[in-house]
Amino acid sequence: MQIDVSALKSIFNPKLRPLIGVDISSTAVKMVELVDAGKGQPRVERYAIELLPKDAVVDGNLTSVEAVADTLQRCWKRLGTTTRYVAMALPTAAVITKKITLPASLREQEMEIQVESEANQYIPFALEEVNLDFQVIGPAPGSPDDVEVMLAASRKEKVEDRVAAAEVAELRPVVMDVEAFAAQAAYELVTKQLPSDGVGQIIALVDVGASAMKVTIMKDDQQLYVREQAFGGSQLTAEIMRAYGMGPDEAENLKRSGTPPDNYEAEILHPFIENMAQEVARALQFFFTSTPNNEVHHIILAGGSALVPGVAELVGQRTNVNTILADPFAGMAISPRIRAKQLAADAPSLMVACGLALRKFDQ
Repeated sequence: MQIDVSALKSIFNPKLRPLIGVDISSTAVKMVELVDAGKGQPRVERYAIELLPKDAVVDGNLTSVEAVADTLQRCWKRLGTTTRYVAMALPTAAVITKKITLPASLREQEMEIQVESEANQYIPFALEEVNLDFQVIGPAPGSPDDVEVMLAASRKEKVEDRVAAAEVAELRPVVMDVEAFAAQAAYELVTKQLPSDGVGQIIALVDVGASAMKVTIMKDDQQLYVREQAFGGSQLTAEIMRAYGMGPDEAENLKRSGTPPDNYEAEILHPFIENMAQEVARALQFFFTSTPNNEVHHIILAGGSALVPGVAELVGQRTNVNTILADPFAGMAISPRIRAKQLAADAPSLMVACGLALRKFDQ
């Protein structure tokens, strides 16, 4: 019998422990497993996407823990891994985050007490109703004796629902992150696709999900602007259902891989892409009118709706801004079991799952 020594090692060294990034969006469960290809360089080992039943997740809330657990289990089986440790994330809207400054001399226990008393000022719920966490970011600018600390708080039931769904699916959650932070970790990989790694340039990350388009405009590590607009892929799904008398699952399949009817591209797909391009142009206009900035150098499109063919080209034409599809895996080695072309096509929808899988490499 051959013993897998790497598996034994990971029991004693948590940093080597395999970890799956699990993103539960409103339409699908996405899983990504990264492994160390040597010298701390990640390699994409496996990934899987499994569609959720309609309305199993609404506005980031799990309306049916059982349906989500069932989808998690199917997705995990499709992944074909033995790893059960998972990193998950809460929707950004479900988490209150606040940067605070504390004395650098505090020990961890003293810091905890201080964070709790600070949290009381910012959180509109009783502390026993929330999960509270904090992380030291680094020295406070202009104050050498202090550190900047990020505190994050969420209602307990939001965390408990996700943990319960994972446990019913026989998975073991070890990390609970925030979707925006996970996407940010993957975004740093995507900027490597840009000239000069995007340094000093203004970049709009446009994440188009099922029901919302989130626009985050960055310059280096600084967030300049955030906006959310009610526009998403569910509008295309509804249009397909109306035009062809299909159910939601059939319509989703047609969007992803089905053979479309003759009039689909001209009458349904193109107007949807045109609308998306207009929404992106509108978001940039809001950015220009509400900040001192008057240009954006690059647009990075992410989210499930960025997978619609031809969308990057049209957004680029309508905005006159260089537009690319997000591919956090572009610089990574890829396992021979993965079809590279398929991964590149799915990559824009895997930003959060990739960012969560990167948690394995945290110091």
